[in-house]
Amino acid sequence: MTDPTSRAGVPAPEPRDLASRAPQPRAPELRAPGSAPPSKTPPQRPTLANPNTAPVLTKLTPPFSVRVAELFWILGFICGGFAIVYLFVIRKEQLPLISDAVRAVDATRSDQTYTTAADIIFWSVFGLLVATLLVQITLLVSFMARRPHIRLWQLLTWVVQVATLALSLDLALTGERAAPLQQILAAQCGLVLLALLASVIPGALAWSARKHDVVRQPSDGVATSR
Repeated sequence: MTDPTSRAGVPAPEPRDLASRAPQPRAPELRAPGSAPPSKTPPQRPTLANPNTAPVLTKLTPPFSVRVAELFWILGFICGGFAIVYLFVIRKEQLPLISDAVRAVDATRSDQTYTTAADIIFWSVFGLLVATLLVQITLLVSFMARRPHIRLWQLLTWVVQVATLALSLDLALTGERAAPLQQILAAQCGLVLLALLASVIPGALAWSARKHDVVRQPSDGVATSR
């Protein structure tokens, strides 16, 4: 226990010391008359945009070389379609000429044989022209969709076109009525060749090798392609 005598020896705190330890009231801030009260800056809100956006697949406009190749292909299709229609219109004039060309090779056959051979030659050439045109249209759709190895198949159709024209000059495409048809088919082969050359320009090759167009949408709202 504590000795009462020791407590008596501790002096009691004076009232002035107690007043100094008590918390003092804060003096109000003084400002000039007519001045606006100080504004408090609100805390910065967190951004809602994510800078690391995911890539988005899209379909961008093909380069100029691809557009040129597509234009040449379409012009070639127009020439090929016109040539097919024109050949069908002049078939009655061409069949006797084809028969004469076959008879010049071997004149020991009957007339029915030459007529049948003329029909076979004419419709074979006609069918090749139609089939080649349809295949080229299908290949152009695949080329614009960036399917692989399409240029090789397109080159093969051009070789078939040139071979058909060369073999038909002395058989199916003879006479005065067939002279414009020869020029139209030659123009079609030239347009196809120009389309193939335009499709192997570096810009067109890079466009085909990319397969897909990828776009990123950054925080500033401007899309960037890859």
